[in-house]
Amino acid sequence: MTGAGLLDAVAGQLEWQRGLYRHFHRHPELSLAEHGTAERIEAELTGLGLDVQRIGGTGVVTVLENGAGPTVLARADIDALPVTEATALEYASTVEGVMHACGHDLHLVALLGAVRLLAGHRDAWSGTYIAVFQPAEENAAGAQAMLDDGLVDRIPRPDVALAQHVMPAEAGTIGTAAGPVLSAGDSLRITVYGRGAHGSMPHTAVDPVVLAASIVLRLQTIVSRETEPGQFAVVTVGASNAGSKSNIIPDRAELLVNLRTYDTTVRESIITSIERIVRGECAAAGSPQDPVFEYYDQFPLTGNDETTNDTVTRALREHFGSGALFEATPATASEDFSRLPDAFGIPYAYWFVGSVPSETYREAVAAGTVSSAIPANHSPSFAPAIDPTLEIATRAQTVAALAYLAVR
Repeated sequence: MTGAGLLDAVAGQLEWQRGLYRHFHRHPELSLAEHGTAERIEAELTGLGLDVQRIGGTGVVTVLENGAGPTVLARADIDALPVTEATALEYASTVEGVMHACGHDLHLVALLGAVRLLAGHRDAWSGTYIAVFQPAEENAAGAQAMLDDGLVDRIPRPDVALAQHVMPAEAGTIGTAAGPVLSAGDSLRITVYGRGAHGSMPHTAVDPVVLAASIVLRLQTIVSRETEPGQFAVVTVGASNAGSKSNIIPDRAELLVNLRTYDTTVRESIITSIERIVRGECAAAGSPQDPVFEYYDQFPLTGNDETTNDTVTRALREHFGSGALFEATPATASEDFSRLPDAFGIPYAYWFVGSVPSETYREAVAAGTVSSAIPANHSPSFAPAIDPTLEIATRAQTVAALAYLAVR
């Protein structure tokens, strides 16, 4: 059997995949709590006669060794979000306040589909295929948890890594690009200190509310006045918290800040600027204590290797046709996938899969309402069209692997 013959088998397993997708969508689990999800993935893999490993708590890995050839690592994320679903789907979440609002259920079912195809048609390829079902992508903890649990030493060293993500683009289309495709992301908790007092006696206080307000305003100048025009950067203050009563000046304030960049040098410059501004405003206010900076939910840059992206793009174009592929523009969202290939020192490719019915998407494009009419990832109304998205994602995952594993 050829690689093309293997892909002819996709249609025969789609009903199985649709059922799995509906199951996972109904039963979402939050980051690092994906116990039922991991158990079902294990059951499906062992049902195919494959050995599995638990790595990183709720991470699941299976290795298909099939003779000489390259080693390919394919990864899917498996966690859900603390979102209350508003899709009214027949298979909507049954877990209060938790939803697969980012498509990870579709990712993991597509990867299971690719594993089943490769496991059932070993005469069509040669090499080693490693399927990694990664927990906790949403809080940037899962890839690192797997690495901390010995992933690098517990699986064969891959030559290349692959991953994909559904996006609110036209179903049936796939977006690829070399270089940055997802931003680096950093969250930062800043605590600044004042001197508390009665609200009627401000002269006896150092007011952290005013201090925090000054910092928020000054942080807006980092992108507008310190970052070179044309360089991408986002600095967002998502929360400012201080005090509990109108007539009490509190003794501290907390700011939650998020930044996104496509360049490590720009990222380092922004972090330096944030800390300089905060310290400067604290000094100007007469703050009695140095500010505290706590970094968390830190996502690495996702930047595709040019050669790997070209190889995958060429294989996808040959399979789906040129009309199905588009040049992806970098997204401002973030991912932790790249920690896995970076730990091995190997190249990777990460691509996007459209998930909105064609008619719906094209009508929104014509009306200029894509951003307002099409629910995006993390929306309580985010609902990828099962067909044809699941089949496209399964084929894409398999085609990309066969670009390296197919018997020539």
